[in-house]
Amino acid sequence: MSLLDRIKSNMFGLERGVADVLPGYKGYKQKELRREADKLLRETLAARIRTVKTQLDGFQQDLISTGNFDLLDETGSAATQLQTFIDRVRTAAYGYSGFFDAVRVKEEALDQVYAFDAALLDYVDRIEGAIGRAREGIGGEDLRAQVLMIRDLAREANTTFDERKEILTGGYEVGSTSPEM
Repeated sequence: MSLLDRIKSNMFGLERGVADVLPGYKGYKQKELRREADKLLRETLAARIRTVKTQLDGFQQDLISTGNFDLLDETGSAATQLQTFIDRVRTAAYGYSGFFDAVRVKEEALDQVYAFDAALLDYVDRIEGAIGRAREGIGGEDLRAQVLMIRDLAREANTTFDERKEILTGGYEVGSTSPEM
């Protein structure tokens, strides 16, 4: 059962009754449920990214312990990119906020935003895997390349997140130029 379906099943009887009687309320409530599902997804995504950032912080300590000071700038850049990604995911817009707002976001766009945010979880997995490989190969020859991969993935996650706004404004369709993950 999807997150949206679980939220729908928790609607109270009064809300269901109002949705059947009040014209337009059902569509409004469906949008609110989609927004709530996306908000919960983004909170989960931000928590996962925070965990990955903690792993990166540990990797930075490993670099210091092993005397690889020349890689601290790149890992610091990756850490900054990850923190930016966390902040952006946590505070991202999720469509209009009220029943009578002038800017309306269609349900299809809200579904696309949810799918887009769910796809961002792949970036978290990729960055986490890159950190794990770098930590395992801390004494290896390709350590610099592994650190640069972490930094580049963190940058790419932020660049991809920029496309989210286009979904809400109607200029993007998930699947047409979606993140390659």
